[in-house]
Amino acid sequence: MKQDSFVWHPNTQMKEWVSFDQIVKARGMWLTDSHGKKLLDGVASMWCNVWGHSKKELITSIIKQSKKLQHSPMFNLTNEPAEKLAKKLVKLSPGMHRVFYSDNGSTAMEIAFKIALQYWQNRKIKNKTKIVTLENGYHGDTFGAMSVGYVPEFFSKFKKQLFSTIRIPVPNKYRVPNDYTYLEYQNYCLNKIKKLFSKDDSIAAFVMESGAQVAGGVIIYPDGFQRKIKNLCKKYDILFVLDEVATGFGRLGSMVEYTAQSSQPDIVAYGKMLTGGYLTLAATLTTKKVYDSFLGDFYDFKHLFHGHTYTGNPIAAAVANENLLLYEKFKLIKKIQITSKIFEDQISEISRFQHVGDVRHKGMLMGIELVNDKKKKTPFSTKKSFNKLVFEAGRKNGIYLRTLGNIIMLVPPLAISQKELNLLLQRTIKTIKAVT
Repeated sequence: MKQDSFVWHPNTQMKEWVSFDQIVKARGMWLTDSHGKKLLDGVASMWCNVWGHSKKELITSIIKQSKKLQHSPMFNLTNEPAEKLAKKLVKLSPGMHRVFYSDNGSTAMEIAFKIALQYWQNRKIKNKTKIVTLENGYHGDTFGAMSVGYVPEFFSKFKKQLFSTIRIPVPNKYRVPNDYTYLEYQNYCLNKIKKLFSKDDSIAAFVMESGAQVAGGVIIYPDGFQRKIKNLCKKYDILFVLDEVATGFGRLGSMVEYTAQSSQPDIVAYGKMLTGGYLTLAATLTTKKVYDSFLGDFYDFKHLFHGHTYTGNPIAAAVANENLLLYEKFKLIKKIQITSKIFEDQISEISRFQHVGDVRHKGMLMGIELVNDKKKKTPFSTKKSFNKLVFEAGRKNGIYLRTLGNIIMLVPPLAISQKELNLLLQRTIKTIKAVT
């Protein structure tokens, strides 16, 4: 790495990189670097961009709000954009009652964990202290998020510092254990949850990503799986907590994924696409039942001891309000349901390559799992970082890609045109050929 840069990049082995392309501007679905090279944004700038870059309406909302009120705290005060947004979020989220703001997905989930645990303490049910979650899940990089969404490759160095959780296996159609059919393994996972719930009355909450595990490699849940877990939580009086940070707001084809899954949560977290990908903002929503458990006299100390400097920032809230208006104005969810069929049309072509083991897709999300051997399903391995190889090959083909392990992720801006999505897919195919 050149010494004229002092930036430490995320999830990056800095020794591998001499320098990084500097993005100087962006318009629509394209990023432009300092040399004038354009890259089609294949990861929605880390899964958050909705409309593409330099969307006039969103920029105008930021400028307009910044001239009136840049920031004021939510401690003892409020602001109009935050109030307006909370009302909208409750309206579009069936069963939800209150909104707690933060500024990224990790913190939104940390808040969800704290609310879920304190809920039982406030009700004077002291033994409910355990959190159950799915293996392979991901909820962020802060300590609570690492504890609940434990990914060994990422977090094993911190294992001794993390709080314990109970992890349940998740059905992955491509990697079903020997001696099971896919359906049998689904039932095995669900029965494991049922057996645990029936024998352990100290479980406070079950936490899972809604609809799919994204960072875990695009693991799409089988039909009814999430709903059945919700029903078990209801039966055994356990809070059901959903992470829609990456899967909500249209990524999987529904505005609110839990409605598509028929699985009403007690707590849900949103982030990433909430502002269209223009500013950092997240929200944790709860039902009235959960919210009411935090009410009492001051010296009962039932209130939630949590807050961030930029909680409910008015500029971020203003652009989020405009973003939600654009969803309605342009009927984005209907458009996504049409555009996403282009992914489906390309699955067979992508699957035929020697080192493509599996292609998983839902909505505007695709995971392409590369393997050394299709029969043995051994993960594709290279001497050099696979992420760097794919990035460099993608860059030569004019697309911006990132990988998760041996899986190439396609997570484009939601409003990408059919023509540009076809272009992204064709250039991804060229990239796969180049790296394999």
